[in-house]
Amino acid sequence: MPINLSSVFSLLARNAVTKGWRALTVSAVVTAAFTGAGGISAHAENPDIASRRAAERTDFSNDEIREGFFKIAFGAELQLDKPAGRVRKFDEPVRIFVETASADRRNELANVVADIRTRVNHLDIDVTNDRRAANLVVRLVPERKLKPTIRALYGNDKAKRIQQALNPECLSGIGKDERFRIRRAEVILPIDAGDFTFFDCAYEELLQALGAINDDASVPWTMFNDDVQMGFFDVYDQYLLNILYDPRIRPGMTKDEVDAVWPDILSSARTWVHDINPPRRAESEDHQVNRN
Repeated sequence: MPINLSSVFSLLARNAVTKGWRALTVSAVVTAAFTGAGGISAHAENPDIASRRAAERTDFSNDEIREGFFKIAFGAELQLDKPAGRVRKFDEPVRIFVETASADRRNELANVVADIRTRVNHLDIDVTNDRRAANLVVRLVPERKLKPTIRALYGNDKAKRIQQALNPECLSGIGKDERFRIRRAEVILPIDAGDFTFFDCAYEELLQALGAINDDASVPWTMFNDDVQMGFFDVYDQYLLNILYDPRIRPGMTKDEVDAVWPDILSSARTWVHDINPPRRAESEDHQVNRN
């Protein structure tokens, strides 16, 4: 089946005034996609990440989780083509090829991928050395080569549209087929922007390339919020990705179709996230099920 060349981008950029981080999701006509991620074990000693993890909220109501999923999985912050309003996800093993001129950040990226694999049930994801077997490519580049890399991959016109929307520090995007199955994703990540920036970019962009596509400022607990920087795979977003990759959630499903199976899927996600996290991060047993 031919690939629909309508793709969704996610950009993470430095705000020159606030020195904060903003994320932007863009839907555009392209032939490839981008994403990035970072691993908990590789950066657990980073003080910025450690402080965020210590302050992380881990207890959420059913309604809070539902609100986030429906906002993140279906929308796009800046939609340049017709909104789909459907689930987009891989329905096959995700194999990641890392393209880089040096060994910088390879190990960190591998740890990120391993962390995501551990925390998302039903997701078969791994790094491969065979580019032909890959359906997700991560390009690790110095900051000075980020814009030239975007131009080389997308051409001057599309690169200009991306840069006019927001000056990106990292970039992810997807290409889907007619059934809304993600068939390719690509990532550009900066290798020399500092540990926190690398891991913050990496986790957010990799997860968005898996189908958690939208950013929404009204959901304050997710990394898919322009004003939130995590640097690790937080509990709230583990709920979103475990719901997305539950086999009962299929590519192309509408909001109504997801709603019909929601209670059982949410219950399964709660059990998995609780069991996979240390006690200080997971919900207590008393609050695990049927919280409203």
